[in-house]
Amino acid sequence: MAQQLLMPKATAVWLVDNTALSFDQIAQFCKLHPLEVKAIADGEAAQGIKGLDPIATGQLSRDEIKRGEGDVNYKLKLQEPKVRVPESKRRGPRYTPVSKRQDRPNAILWLVRNHPELKDAQISRLVGTTKSTIEQIRDRTHWNSANLTPMDPVTLGLCSQIDLDLEVERASKGRPLPTAEELGATLQSATETENLGFDYREEREEEKEIDADAVFAKLSSLKSAPRDEEEDDQY
Repeated sequence: MAQQLLMPKATAVWLVDNTALSFDQIAQFCKLHPLEVKAIADGEAAQGIKGLDPIATGQLSRDEIKRGEGDVNYKLKLQEPKVRVPESKRRGPRYTPVSKRQDRPNAILWLVRNHPELKDAQISRLVGTTKSTIEQIRDRTHWNSANLTPMDPVTLGLCSQIDLDLEVERASKGRPLPTAEELGATLQSATETENLGFDYREEREEEKEIDADAVFAKLSSLKSAPRDEEEDDQY
């Protein structure tokens, strides 16, 4: 990776104020246009930018500046850094220890059965496998399919519960909500429940009417009984 200048405009501001380098030299070193460097010198550009000393940052030496000031055609060169920062590696499949690689097919089978919404790339990130292996386990064409047993990858130590939950959440974002048939729901519709409630109220009203008639019948029978007894006494 080619070395790059830190904060080119701030460096150009410092070089304009503190050196006798030409606009072209500063523009070439800072990867700017000569007119932009001229505008910085005239105070028309980079007014709120504080100058950055390239000598203090280790990107330019005093001797290099003197060479440039002595020769207008000289092109300034970046100083070699004293410390090399390693490049960040691209994130690839998760590394699986050799002792646990034999458990990966069981973990893949568990993920395929319990989380069908997961994509092959997500399963590959979780357990560190290849898409061809996942397809073989899905299609039951794996060489050891008969002996595979679904096992939780978190229990096997192939991934953490946080990683698994994160991948499941990502896969479920664009997934439609399950229907009532998928959930096995037995709830009745609103119209049916409303009709049931209406019938129930009618039945209760009928029961109340029947109870009222029965009460009046009992009262009338009680009133008639004493009259019959009085008539019997008279005879």
